[in-house]
Amino acid sequence: MKLLVAGSRGQVARALAEAAADFDVDLAALGRPALDLTDPDSIEKAIEKAAPDWVINAAAYTAVDQAEEDREAVVAVNHHGAGALAAICGGRNIPLVHLSTDYVFDGSRKTPYTETDAVAPLGVYGRSKRDGEIAVIAGNPRHLILRTAWVYSPFGQNFVKTMLRLAETRDELNVVDDQRGCPTYAPHIARGILRIIAKLASGKGEKPPWGIYNMAGGGETSWCGFAREIFIQSEKLGGATARVHPITTWEYPTPARRPANSRLDCSKLAQVFGVTLPDWRDGTAACVARLAGDREIQAK
Repeated sequence: MKLLVAGSRGQVARALAEAAADFDVDLAALGRPALDLTDPDSIEKAIEKAAPDWVINAAAYTAVDQAEEDREAVVAVNHHGAGALAAICGGRNIPLVHLSTDYVFDGSRKTPYTETDAVAPLGVYGRSKRDGEIAVIAGNPRHLILRTAWVYSPFGQNFVKTMLRLAETRDELNVVDDQRGCPTYAPHIARGILRIIAKLASGKGEKPPWGIYNMAGGGETSWCGFAREIFIQSEKLGGATARVHPITTWEYPTPARRPANSRLDCSKLAQVFGVTLPDWRDGTAACVARLAGDREIQAK
């Protein structure tokens, strides 16, 4: 089975490239300029050349705060780019897996969000991802939209790497404690996606359950709780650590508003596909251990 991943340098794209070796798939991950979501011609050419059985959209503009001042670029990738990719795949009858975000919600709900809860994004990034979901649904009926959250990995820039870097020069850190969510390890997302595709590819006459699904790490925490767990794991390995003090969102203003509650209920994913991602603590331990043992990856 041939898979084409839109995006090559992002956390999930790189995790997919690694995980493919454990699955019976031929996976190619393409980023700009070979596959540029803002250039429909490049999308057409990449898909024609790769002739994939499935396409996974792991390309996105994810700088949440920067998005507030870079609206045109955000919309071009997350909304119009996602729609163009979906339409081109739809025209060729190729199913599309599209990654979305917990930030499509406003955080006012007291319990974890389900796939049927109303979306009401607070910022430019969240709105662009919501509009991207709408465009994907309109462009290709054979779609799986996977909403994930608080993604981290040994790759690129993310919360885990930021905390470990700050702890190298600081003994104490202030971290927001009134935003709660589900930290999700990118390699767990990648393996979950590949398991879903394998399950659907092996189906015998069953109608694929297309639609929206939540896919996030098990359990929940705050950014403060996440930071503390990172340092617990780092200290076990003799790495950097710091004392973490809880603060409020009000005490740490950012250009983009973030939902106070972006916890995701992933029971639908488990019921339909039999896929449940590991607890966020397991992912944190795996990520910190890998960073401690591979300085080359940590520096990238």
